[in-house]
Amino acid sequence: MLFSNFSYADLNDISRIYKQTPSINQFEMCQGGGCAKVTSTNLTVLEWQKISQSFGKPTNPAEERTKIAIVIGALESIIGAKIGTSSDRAGTFDNSDFVGQMDCNDEAINTTTFMRLLKQHGLIQLHEIEDTRTRNFFFTGWPHTTAVLRDLKTGERFAVDSWFYDNGHAATIVPFATWKANYFPPDSPIGKSQTAAKPAQ
Repeated sequence: MLFSNFSYADLNDISRIYKQTPSINQFEMCQGGGCAKVTSTNLTVLEWQKISQSFGKPTNPAEERTKIAIVIGALESIIGAKIGTSSDRAGTFDNSDFVGQMDCNDEAINTTTFMRLLKQHGLIQLHEIEDTRTRNFFFTGWPHTTAVLRDLKTGERFAVDSWFYDNGHAATIVPFATWKANYFPPDSPIGKSQTAAKPAQ
């Protein structure tokens, strides 16, 4: 049961991965709950070209956030096939027995890594990437963590949350104040009937 490993993640690994300077040739991804499992991976030149082309050159912060959300989903799909997280499903608690499952901490750290790659290659130009932030998750009481962007022009912060949907879906980006007030997308599959996947053995 993957969830049983969540409390045993190595804090040194979490800190190291969160502070890494990723490159498309090598970066580390978290899974298993709180980085209980760490996998080194990469993007090929062709994969990165496709990401860059799809991102384009947004002309305003709102457009850039939309592109970031979509590209995070695309990166999840590419990387998921390499590290075994393609079957990651929205949420955590109902899916802890499933292969490749991630919790919000994994998602927040991985999303931050993806955004750092985008920033490093000059794709994100209208936002700064900030540290992850945490709130109390309203229907469980458990804390919930997200990646964060700051609009360079207005200073407004935005939550960049890829936990609400299955692997490969566009990330949810909303004003941080909205997210902090227990925002939950109404169409998220969490808590609803989801397509069965093969449990971990």
